[in-house]
Amino acid sequence: MAERKATVQRDTLETQIQASINLDGSGDAQFDTGVPFLEHMLDQIARHGLIDMNITAKGDNHIDDHHTVEDIGITLGQAFNQAVGDKKGISRYGHAYVPLDEALSRVVIDFSGRPGLELHANFQRSHIGQFDVDLFSEFFQGFVNHAQVTLHIDNIRGSNAHHTAETIFKAFGRALRMALTADPRMQGIMPSTKGSL
Repeated sequence: MAERKATVQRDTLETQIQASINLDGSGDAQFDTGVPFLEHMLDQIARHGLIDMNITAKGDNHIDDHHTVEDIGITLGQAFNQAVGDKKGISRYGHAYVPLDEALSRVVIDFSGRPGLELHANFQRSHIGQFDVDLFSEFFQGFVNHAQVTLHIDNIRGSNAHHTAETIFKAFGRALRMALTADPRMQGIMPSTKGSL
């Protein structure tokens, strides 16, 4: 399988973002985004997905974190789409359940080439520290649209908002890892029953 790395630069009126990833890494992560709690969650993706990740962002955080969080999702999605390439040889589907104390979340992903998001999480408060939990949906929608994946996220239970978020992002990382793992029996084959995703 070819080297699966990508670097994407995205510049808009609101943000300037660069994301570099290595899908076959060891979970090494470096972030400078101005959004500390998102960085904590991105670190979960890297560590549990064994994906090397380096993301820098400058945004209009003096207004709020909306544009920065959404555009990081978009840029990261673009990087994944590039790094995955033609998808030949990958498992395609991935899923994970992750608990943390009272919280439990399930994430299922399909590198289908078709963007779709189902996010079901009822956070017990509107903010985790300074982070607005509404921005999780903006991050994942941006990722899904540009990585061209179908993503189902379900928080099954949880009363602590931090725990809920952490189980979602850890499960997301582990589902990515499963879906992107090379299947030796699929070498050179696109993982679809119809010849295309």
